Amino acid sequence: MSAHRFDVLGLGNAIVDVIAPVDDEFLVAAGLHKGSMQLMDEARAQWLYDAMGATTIVSGGSAANTIAGLGSLGGKGAFVGKVAADEAGRAFAHDIRAAGVHFATAPATDGPSTARCLVLVTPDGQRTMNTFLGACQNLTSADLDAADIAAARILYLEGYLWDPPAAKQAFIEASRIAHAAQREAALTLSDVFCVDRHQQEFLGLMRDGFVDILFANESELHALYQTSDFATAVAALRQEKVIAAVTRSEKGAIVVHGDKTFEVPAAPIDNLVDTTGAGDLFAAGFLAAYTQGRSLDYCARLGSLAASEIIQHFGARPEVELAQLAAQSLYLREHREEAQRA
Repeated sequence: MSAHRFDVLGLGNAIVDVIAPVDDEFLVAAGLHKGSMQLMDEARAQWLYDAMGATTIVSGGSAANTIAGLGSLGGKGAFVGKVAADEAGRAFAHDIRAAGVHFATAPATDGPSTARCLVLVTPDGQRTMNTFLGACQNLTSADLDAADIAAARILYLEGYLWDPPAAKQAFIEASRIAHAAQREAALTLSDVFCVDRHQQEFLGLMRDGFVDILFANESELHALYQTSDFATAVAALRQEKVIAAVTRSEKGAIVVHGDKTFEVPAAPIDNLVDTTGAGDLFAAGFLAAYTQGRSLDYCARLGSLAASEIIQHFGARPEVELAQLAAQSLYLREHREEAQRA
């Protein structure tokens, strides 16, 4: 195996997030299902944007958020995603490079504009996402740099990318390149409705060896195995030949690897503001620790700590240096003390 240049290379949708606080009545009036993610065309995006009121605009995209979080933890990250040569695309490229992430995907000079996700956040912190995929749907295998993929310890694949057919082919090709270089590939299921659309294919990705590490939340895991019982879903997960990290909101997280299970409590928070990006940043913390050879329970703890920072403010990019937060964390110190006693 050759030396690596990156800890993690993410492949995903390059999106600019437009975030606004709303009440439940707004969602009802707009015909939106709370907590869901739905795709929309450009006309619907403009209508909803006009109705939202005051907004906060930040670069987003699930895998891009994860790689930015990895950088905040001191990791070396790269990202592949398609933007247009427009103002939003230039803002996305600036933001992710400013986070220390290698981003070299050429922008599209024709076709639809850069993708936007309109994120409606209710007072309980739940987010309802409405996405115009725009330029990021046009990611193809031609946008892949085989040398970059082979030079990353982990290839991180975003489940949302499974929707556009050309991007799906890029997804598969990237996994083949990574495995040919004796690297590992991780998949985040992204969203329960994404799992509903592709349940059998996601299972196939694990069972056919395209995926070595799986990230999911509790609802996504239920959808993957089509059961409402968590214990039943976990029992099914044990049969897969993957490391699986499952987040459970305030109940913490579990990691399943064959017959081994590691459970960690949620990192404490002062104030829940916006759950946007919680899963993305959990993956960032987990992979930052994993690429440094840390134990699976510590990986989950670092993931939980990173997620706890992101849910206490609007936006899915860290507002503090996560490496410094980790160095000062009593939550992580408790893990080290438990490990020493064991």
